[in-house]
Amino acid sequence: MSEDAGWAGDAPAFYALAPGGWRDYWTLLHPPYTLWHLSYVAIGASVAPALDGRWLAETLLAFFLAVGLAAHALDELHGRPLRTRIPDAALAAIAVLGIAGAVALGVDGSVEVSPWLAAFIVVGGWLVVAYNLELLGGAFHSDLWFALAWGAFPALTGCFAQSGRLNAAGVMVAAACAAISFAQRTLSTSARKLRRAVRKVEGSLLFEDGTVEPLDARRLRAAPEGALRWLWIAMVLLAAGLVTGRVVH
Repeated sequence: MSEDAGWAGDAPAFYALAPGGWRDYWTLLHPPYTLWHLSYVAIGASVAPALDGRWLAETLLAFFLAVGLAAHALDELHGRPLRTRIPDAALAAIAVLGIAGAVALGVDGSVEVSPWLAAFIVVGGWLVVAYNLELLGGAFHSDLWFALAWGAFPALTGCFAQSGRLNAAGVMVAAACAAISFAQRTLSTSARKLRRAVRKVEGSLLFEDGTVEPLDARRLRAAPEGALRWLWIAMVLLAAGLVTGRVVH
């Protein structure tokens, strides 16, 4: 089945399945992007003074619940960008349960690792709601806040959750993750606009040798989406490699 099968026009994302049933929940997860942002957690943890498997697992699970489930459910609830058929009540329930689960894991870390993790819980919960529901007129729904919330914050939390403190490496890695998120946002905004907002593309490319190639939305989004497809795989492999390097001596 092609990625656009079952859609009246182009699918809303390159990983979106045809609408209906379980396929809507797969699409809602944004699997490539969820794994990408979970990678930042692992990368942050990998530069902590010591790597604890339990706290890495709990932090990854907390971010999966908060980002993979809650944030994406709220985003779909706010305007249906993925055009799924998931009922509003189900999306709201996913969001509430996702945030509640993430908070519960954060409380566990606050008790055993550091009470300062409570600050991460508050900031993370606020970012999920404010960004995805575009509160305060969308003040937190920008390229900068995307980079900070989905790039720097997971890396900082991953590092801090290991030992209850940050180090210079953790801060630098968080800055790098923010920069990568800026790049992701630049690529995905262009591709998303072509998939979801552009109704028609007209024009052609005239080469020096006289060859003419027609332009359409698929051709225009091929480069940014091609980069995104490879980048999410690269980030997952990078995170896995860094964690493996810390575990296997």
